[in-house]
Amino acid sequence: MTQSEPFYKKSTLILLGIILFVYVLYTLADMLVPIAFSVLLAILLNPLYTRIIKWRVPKVLAIILTLLIAIIILAGLLYFLSSQIIQFGDMAPLLTQKFNQISTNLQTWVESTFGITLEKQLQLLRDAASGGKALAGRTVSGVLGIFGILFLIPVYIFLLLFYKPLILNFIFEAFARENSGPIADILSETKSAIQSYIVGLLIEASIVAVLNSIALTILGVQYGILLGVIGAILNLIPYIGGLIAIILPVLMATLTKDGYTTQLLIIAAYGLIQFIDNNILVPRIVSSKVKINALASILAVLLGGALWGFSGMFLSIPFIAVLKIIFDHIDSLKPWGRLLGDQIPDYYGKMQVQTTHQKEVKTPQKVEEQKS
Repeated sequence: MTQSEPFYKKSTLILLGIILFVYVLYTLADMLVPIAFSVLLAILLNPLYTRIIKWRVPKVLAIILTLLIAIIILAGLLYFLSSQIIQFGDMAPLLTQKFNQISTNLQTWVESTFGITLEKQLQLLRDAASGGKALAGRTVSGVLGIFGILFLIPVYIFLLLFYKPLILNFIFEAFARENSGPIADILSETKSAIQSYIVGLLIEASIVAVLNSIALTILGVQYGILLGVIGAILNLIPYIGGLIAIILPVLMATLTKDGYTTQLLIIAAYGLIQFIDNNILVPRIVSSKVKINALASILAVLLGGALWGFSGMFLSIPFIAVLKIIFDHIDSLKPWGRLLGDQIPDYYGKMQVQTTHQKEVKTPQKVEEQKS
């Protein structure tokens, strides 16, 4: 497609390409989501793998040791969460009874206040629940999705680390030799951005989990440690996860305590923690080399959720960061990179300077001076 092609033709082809690309991503979600997580984890584990290789450990054994260390850390976290969940299960009958009582009172109040019948309320709840299940289980609905999470991700990570030289060699050979410098810069910045982003998120999540657990324990919320850790995990989803994380402890306090004082204190405590997180932890710890503005981040999270569920929400920010790196290294796409960034230029000032400069060049006196 040449530059002489009309705009409507070029825009139509680009739009069709985007639609086809999104359709493929949606259709192959069960296969692509494990691959996407595997790529992120392989990049995250690459420094550990490289360090083990420097100890003159055979390549295959180094990859196995890297995976074992990662699996042990993950198993420790899962063991902690499972022990807390088992304790939570002991109170499930009492919580269910209290929840049903509160739900009945709320339904009666809604019917008397807004005139919505109980049947209509139940239908609305069923519709909301079905939509939530579709969002949460988008990537694990089928056998392939569950199989991918349990088995394919470690296999993909092993293969990505093992064939890393082959993959990098293909990327360099796929482009012209004069583009090898920009390609190397893109790969280096992508690796650094993803590593710093994920490591920063893990440190941030640990601090937020501790702060949440301390706040809930002081307020006397039952299973405060479990709810604090779950809230920190939900907080990994930008902008949206933090709001969802508040609902769980508020709901627990509603089920286990009388009155609404504890709920208000929980909201205040979580608001303070979110302020600390957004203004101190994220700028100083989640120090990704690629800065994405809030508008692009929110849109990416929402689109990722619509496409791949909660997995898409988490993967959306690294994906946008990689896109921005690519855009910043291609001259024709640099405006798109600036659109995704968080630096707001003074457009009026630049346009004013440019307009003034153009007027000076077009002045007859200026033309005569240039001729002389």
